[in-house]
Amino acid sequence: MINKKVNSVHEALQGIENGMTIMLGGFGLCGIPENAIATLVTMQTNNLTCISNNAGVDDFGLGLLLQKKQIKKMISSYVGENAEFERQMLSGELEVELIPQGTLAERCRAAQAGIPAFFTPAGFGTEVAIGKETREFNGKMHVMEHAFQADFSIVKAWKGDTAGNLIFKGTARNFNPCMCGAAKITVAEVEELVEVGVLNPNEIHIPGILVNRIFQGDKYEKRIEQRTVRTK
Repeated sequence: MINKKVNSVHEALQGIENGMTIMLGGFGLCGIPENAIATLVTMQTNNLTCISNNAGVDDFGLGLLLQKKQIKKMISSYVGENAEFERQMLSGELEVELIPQGTLAERCRAAQAGIPAFFTPAGFGTEVAIGKETREFNGKMHVMEHAFQADFSIVKAWKGDTAGNLIFKGTARNFNPCMCGAAKITVAEVEELVEVGVLNPNEIHIPGILVNRIFQGDKYEKRIEQRTVRTK
């Protein structure tokens, strides 16, 4: 098997340049590639188009890139927890494309599968459908959506092996799997990296053929976006 392991996060992100389009996995703050995002900040790469379920919070996740004005355009489905995102969007500093969550996931999966476009009923009759082809199927109107075209996909998994096989944990198994193989280069950040043969084949969620580079991350904060507890 091809060894996909790289020795550092910097090596994993080699080739990312200004103006590129990058997919970033995660659901809210769960399962985001924390080490890769922090390194992108230090790389000072800018004018990025970021495709992600969310835009992080003010001081964590993609919010760190927003603070440094490194993101030119944000393509997301949920952005309600980031005050700096709101400020940049309302001031016109940041381009924003809001997409229904299921459509966002399917545009990633379509890119992964090599499907150029698909029809969905989500968004018909709203601003989402403006300028897009529509068609009727079984008496219901649908909107044509195109698969994403991204330069890099950066995902985060719980465990992985040197061949790139990945296992996700809990809610991190939401957007991360459909972003694997959905860009020209897929980088996987894992909490635990093992040798080939250690992982149970029946537990693998993404095969290594969809991953180009893999590295073991360090010091995960795993922050909770909103915490609600009982008083007693």
